[in-house]
Parts: sequence; structure tokens; C-alpha cells
Amino acid sequence: MDVAPRPAEPAGLLIVDDEEAIRNALKRFLSGQGYDVITAASGEEAIQAVRRHKLSAILLDVRLPDASGVDLVPKLLDLEPNAAILMLTAVNDASSATLCMQRGAMDYLTKPVDLPDLSRAILRALRRRETQIESAKINQWLKEEVALRTAELRIERANLERISVATLEALVNALEAKDPYLRGHSARVADMSAMVAAELGMGDEHVEAIRTAGRLHDIGKIGIREEILNKQGPLTDDEFEHVKRHTVTGSEILAPLTHLGPVIEYVRSHHERWDGKGYPDALAEDAIPMGARIIGAVEIFDALTTSRPYQEKMTPELAVERLRDLIGTVVDPAVHRALQQVVARREALIFLDDPRG
Repeated sequence: MDVAPRPAEPAGLLIVDDEEAIRNALKRFLSGQGYDVITAASGEEAIQAVRRHKLSAILLDVRLPDASGVDLVPKLLDLEPNAAILMLTAVNDASSATLCMQRGAMDYLTKPVDLPDLSRAILRALRRRETQIESAKINQWLKEEVALRTAELRIERANLERISVATLEALVNALEAKDPYLRGHSARVADMSAMVAAELGMGDEHVEAIRTAGRLHDIGKIGIREEILNKQGPLTDDEFEHVKRHTVTGSEILAPLTHLGPVIEYVRSHHERWDGKGYPDALAEDAIPMGARIIGAVEIFDALTTSRPYQEKMTPELAVERLRDLIGTVVDPAVHRALQQVVARREALIFLDDPRG
């Protein structure tokens, strides 16, 4: 799949990571994409770099030797309010990344980063940055002219919508943190689902809706009784029916957030099956929203590639082969092909410097 196009004009970009090999690999890739790249290995170096250089975007590791990304984000935004900050995080730091977003970061990506996905995320953040700058100019004009209160209400609504989703993500992370086998599950499903959607040629808006739905797809498990959620061993029929309600509960929790659009139906339908034997609505084939088909397949992939009490984790390649047995019953054939391509590309990706060059 082609990498996203370069920005029209070189944009100043700061990479903040304490691992030199990662900094060098990202600098080499992003310089090739037309960015003016500088690097920093610590929070203090990042602050000095923002003071000395005109920057459009910052890639910021959540954990640095001398600082936490949660504390560093507002400091960097105080120095450069228009910077588009994207967090780089390990899966078990997803909660910290969510806090960073509440403090002004625009997005977060989990390591190892898929380079085409990173390129799209930066362009997306830069577009949001341009929109925010333009919106600020418009809002200033409105303040000077006639529509101060209207502009303020729009800004407040946008902030409330962003914070509401971030808060729900934090709840999911807290729920998963209770189970060592599920920790980071939603973050992994979200990122892989977004890559599969991009592989299928879906537009940025749909990809981001699927990413959001991946992060929130298990929010309905908040409604599962604690004794069932933590039960060791098989569930009874009644208990399984109770667990199955989490898809409906999740969609009901999200229903008031009308700005989420298709995210709500993706959450409701992510346990539907290609053959129509899933739940809650027994949808089949193309009647299942594509986002739900993708999340459903990726959730199985994540279960197979993560250690569980009842199974050893599989390699990604073996998990893809195991999923092949579910094509036409559980899994959409097109989604499986796209997942296979994504896994093959990720396994071939040499993220760090290769000394053999």
C-alpha cells in the first residue's frame, strides 16, 4: 500500500524518544516524507528544541528518563500552542496516553509503529492543526464582530465530545487492567482494525471511526456482573446470555454521543458472524457493517496472539492461518485477506536500524 502523500510545504517535526535507534529510524523515514526533522532524547531536550525551532508536530514518547508525557504535554503546548502532538506508547501505557489526549495531545499510536499508519496519523494531525489555527482566526473575528457566544458554544461542544470519548476509553482501560490477560486488548484491536480498514482502501474518516470503535468495543462489559466477568471455567447458558448483552449495553452507553455516528453500530455488531449465527441481531454477510466485521476478526486474532489461561499464544502468522478456517462462517473473506496483508507487512517491517543495511 502506498504511503500517504508528502505535505505541500516542509513542516518542522520533533521526535522525542529515549531510544536512539527508534529516533534514527523515524527521522530517516519522516525526512524522506518531506518533513524537517529534529530529535530529542529527554523531556528537557524536547523543551529546549521547542524554544529554538518552529515546529508543526511533535512525536512524544509517553515515558522518558526525566519526564512523563502526561506532564510534558501541557508544558510543550504552553511553549507552542499550535503544535500537533502525537503520543508514542507501549500497549500497557494506553491509560497514560488517554490522559495526554485530555491535556491536548491529538492522537496516540502503539509501538511498534506501522510506518504508513504513522504517516497518515501525522498528516491527519497537521490537518487538524491547520483547522484549529483557522478556527482560532475565525473565532477572533466573531468575538470582534457579532457572534462571540455562538463561537464559544461550538468550541465547548467540541471539547466535551472529545473529552467524553477519552473518558470512556479510560473506563475501558480500567476494566481491562483488572485482568492481566486482557490488559491493552482494546488498544491493540483499535490499531490493528484501523490498519485493516486502510488496507481495504477505506477513507480516513471511516478508518478513524473504526479505530474509535475498536477502542470502545468492549465498553458494554461494564454491565457484566463481577462474578461472571471473573469466573474461572465454562459459563452456563444463562451466564453466556448475560455476557452477550454487552454489545447492546455498549451501544446504549454510546447512543447519547450522536457525534460518534457509525461507531455505535460497529460496537453493537462486532460479534455478528458472516453466516448469520452471531449476536445480537443475527446479521449475515454484507448486512453486517464493515467496521464491525473488521473488529470481530481482529478481536479473534488478538485472542489467539495473546497469552490466555487456557492456551499458549500463537505467532501472528499462525493466527492468520487459524482464522482461515473461519472464512465463510465467522469471518468475511475480504477482511481476512486484508488482515493477512497487514500481518505480513508488520512482520517484514524492520523498525530499528539494520546493521546489514
